[in-house]
Formats: sequence, structure tokens, C-alpha cells
Amino acid sequence: MCFQGNTVKGKPIFSVDIHPEGTKFATGGQGEDSGKVVIWNMSPVLREEDEKNENIPKMLCQMDNHLACVNCVRWSNNGVYLASGGDDKLVMVWKRAAYIGPSTVFGSSSKLANVEQWRCVTILRNHTGDVMDVAWSPHDVWLASCSVDNTIVIWNARKFPEMVTALKGHTGLVKGLTWDPVGKYIASQADDHSLKVWRTMDWQLETNITKPFNASL
Repeated sequence: MCFQGNTVKGKPIFSVDIHPEGTKFATGGQGEDSGKVVIWNMSPVLREEDEKNENIPKMLCQMDNHLACVNCVRWSNNGVYLASGGDDKLVMVWKRAAYIGPSTVFGSSSKLANVEQWRCVTILRNHTGDVMDVAWSPHDVWLASCSVDNTIVIWNARKFPEMVTALKGHTGLVKGLTWDPVGKYIASQADDHSLKVWRTMDWQLETNITKPFNASL
């Protein structure tokens, strides 16, 4: 199925994430003169009859708030929030607002309409370089973000925009993050050919893995 009719033609998409309930998914990428976050309806993907039904929308909401390309989109585990990070060095956290009827996509010259209303509830500012990835901890206690500034920032997801700590130790841009299932550790991978595992108890380095990656140099 093709969603190109509701995107900016020829502009790349860099991230996709499915909502925990499986009813929608989000994409992040490049817009005309900004970053683009789009929330899509899942039913036209799953059912051909829904795809052909013009009364069932494919796009639910489009957000152009990022000042530069969006590199990552991630739903919170409870599905209430969507976090996005981009080349504007910002992390934005989105939440669905009360339905007030379809609205025209901001900054769009077309007649695209937002079926759902999603608004930015907080902007997280600390990184000095492009944000490459974001990740919610189990139970959505923390939100982690990583950047080309070689750092990982841990945010208090229950008291945005409070920052818990910045994890420093990588000597190259940090590309990806993941939490263990119970939230005791967070792992980061970077351009310095290392994978680091950090303890959430005291936010200190638990282990640094380099051998498998250095072997390929």
C-alpha cells in the first residue's frame, strides 16, 4: 500500500513505529522546509477494503513543528505519548488533544486535514547536535535520547522537561538506544565501534563491548 499522496513527494522517511495497540503508526522524516512527523491509520494497511474506502482516512495527523529533519519517532509503552528527535537538536513529546473537528495541516497549501489532533506538550533541549534516537524505559519512567554530540540524555518522563543525567563516555556519535525489559540497564551503540551498557541504579557504566566491532576494522 502506498501513502505517498499524503507525504511530501520525494522526501525521505527515516523512522517508523507502530502504536502499542496496533491501530496506528507514526513516521518521521524530511518535509519541505522542516521535519515531518505523520500519524497514519493502520486499518487501510491491514484490510484492502479499508484501503479502497475513501471514507476511511489514511493519514490521521501531520506535525511540522521540527525545524529540521526528524530522525526518530517512538511511542511510549502506554501509547499516550509520541516522542520525536531531529536534526534541530530537539526532542519533542506529543500527546493527543481533545477532538475539535478536522483541521488543515499547518503550513500546507493543500487541503490535507488532520483527523486527530496531536499537540507538542514539551520540547526537550540539551543536545548540541542532531538527535539520532529516542527510547522509552519500561513503564515510561524515563525517556532517553542520543545524539551526534556523543552523549545520551536521560529525561524524567513523569516531570518533563526535567533532566535526570547525561551519560558521557562514547567518543563517536551515538546512533541507537534500547532498555532491558525491567529497566535495570540501558544500552547504547555508537560510531566509536562500541556498545556500552549503563546501570539505571546509579547511571554508571556497567560494561563496554568493543571486541566484536573492532575485529571488522
